[in-house]
Amino acid sequence: MKRTIRLSLIAAAVAALATPVVAQNAGQIASVQAGRSCAGCNLFQGDFSGLEARGLNLSGSRLRQSDLSLSVMNRTRFSNADLRDVEAYGGVFSSSNFSGANMTNASFVGAYLEGANFLGATLSGTNLSGAQLARATGLTQRQLDQACGDGSTVLPGRLRIPAC
Repeated sequence: MKRTIRLSLIAAAVAALATPVVAQNAGQIASVQAGRSCAGCNLFQGDFSGLEARGLNLSGSRLRQSDLSLSVMNRTRFSNADLRDVEAYGGVFSSSNFSGANMTNASFVGAYLEGANFLGATLSGTNLSGAQLARATGLTQRQLDQACGDGSTVLPGRLRIPAC
């Protein structure tokens, strides 16, 4: 009896490992690429480079390892989104909402983030070199101490950022 139970557990484990993991939702990615909102969507490793779509709602979406380079996504809601390891080189995200977003190890090099909200966002390892954040809100010194930038990073008030 114990042997049968053990074999059943092993068989179940092997079956679980053999089942493909859905890493992304191609239909949801295509929807955002067409300029539609998709709150709570699985956009893992999506290619949104060069996308021009303003005012999208991507709150709570999984954008981990996505490419947002050179995109224009003003007034987009990224609140509570998974933006870990995102590449957003030269993107324009003015007045976008990143509150509560996990931006760990993301690259926003040369990004335009004027008026963006970062209240409660995780910026651990985030590269903000050359980013424009002079009118960003919700940024704290504690958040920025976990990120990095360079001499051309523009920050609000007296905030500073460690060099990359």
